[in-house]
Amino acid sequence: MTAGALRYGVIGCGMMGQEHLRNIALLPGARVAAIVEPDADMAAIAATLAPGAVLCADLAALLDIEGLDCLLIASPNHCHVAQLEEIARRRPLPVMVEKPLYISEAEAARVAALDLPVWVAMEYRYMPAIARFLDRIDAVTGGATMLTIREHRFPFLPKVGGWNRFNRYTGGTLVEKCCHFFDLMRLALKSDPVRIMASGGQMVNHRAERYGDAVPDIWDSAYVIVDFASGARAMLELCMYAEGSRFQEDLSACGPAGRIEARVPGPARFWPPALGPSPLAEVEESPRQPPGPQVTRLPLDPALQAAGDHNGATFHQHRAFAEALRGRGPWSVSLSDGAWAVRMGLAAQRAVETGQVAYIH
Repeated sequence: MTAGALRYGVIGCGMMGQEHLRNIALLPGARVAAIVEPDADMAAIAATLAPGAVLCADLAALLDIEGLDCLLIASPNHCHVAQLEEIARRRPLPVMVEKPLYISEAEAARVAALDLPVWVAMEYRYMPAIARFLDRIDAVTGGATMLTIREHRFPFLPKVGGWNRFNRYTGGTLVEKCCHFFDLMRLALKSDPVRIMASGGQMVNHRAERYGDAVPDIWDSAYVIVDFASGARAMLELCMYAEGSRFQEDLSACGPAGRIEARVPGPARFWPPALGPSPLAEVEESPRQPPGPQVTRLPLDPALQAAGDHNGATFHQHRAFAEALRGRGPWSVSLSDGAWAVRMGLAAQRAVETGQVAYIH
């Protein structure tokens, strides 16, 4: 690392990339030094969010800039692997890459061959309520045997060229969206999956949209059941046409000693002002003996709320990443973690498409 501020190079400054720019700007001792963004409108917005950054024509030009300490990839999903390979070949700086790490079985071996320090951006780990849930799960449950994750949220938002409307660019909803939840399952249950059952499809969203002659095929709803090597089991329920919900994510875990829940609201910018302040995230602990649920509500710093749509998680993640780069904290989200989350998502997609149980070896 260079002396002074941590210098980021950022690859991709669309909606999620801009959230990263806003949060890096809040991080003490860090700044964005260089940006690659091929879309002119997105590049113009990025330049206002990181006014001191050099705008580069492509990744090769960015990698030629001296003094960079780390890179962030927030490009469309199908670009990730080729970009990681170019970085590993030309200048193997530490990289935070947005999820999903890759999108197809064909890319798995290429990812496994990377010789590069990669932190996969699993923001949901860093939402304060979910972080507390993960910290307290064993103490409250006595070791979770059942885990349920429900996300009832808004449809996929518009992105450049509509790339997020198509399985071939995203990996499919159970990869693109739900790799977060599969990552949380492994983390909470401390075990790896062995088989997956699933049902899902495109029920409501994007059916009337057209991009040239292309018809969106991205799914908007699913149920997924996962059995783990430990004997624990988990379920995911996804609905992407339920933005009227008070909470967007609901997690619950049960074990021999009790139950713990986490509830996280959606983005504050989508909450109707007429209903008053947006809800606070909360964690509820429910021991079996003695009975008596206890709720902890978690206020969010307004600056973090304004900086993104993930309940402050993007800032907390970058702070942990920066601490790891400075040798003051662990490398928390590994290449292996990111690969497992995609393997689970691809298996779930396969289970839906075939109507059969998908086994993971």
